[in-house]
Amino acid sequence: MTIEQLRKLHQARPFESFDLHLADGRSIPVNHPELLSFSTTGRTIAVGVPDGTIEIVDLLLVVSLKPHPPASGRRGRQRGQSAQ
Repeated sequence: MTIEQLRKLHQARPFESFDLHLADGRSIPVNHPELLSFSTTGRTIAVGVPDGTIEIVDLLLVVSLKPHPPASGRRGRQRGQSAQ
């Protein structure tokens, strides 16, 4: 995993939440861009987790990133659908 790959997901607009999968099998959700911070060296990241604590993670332990599926329930009609 590279810092550039993580930054690409983090800086995407609109932001889409994703999970960090770690070498020890844990998964950490990143549900908002303000919940993820990078160290100045780019070696470690800090992630705010749902219980209110912060996980400090060595980037070398991140094995994959998995974007969450887009939220469903968008209002209005989808392109190509007609009103009934």
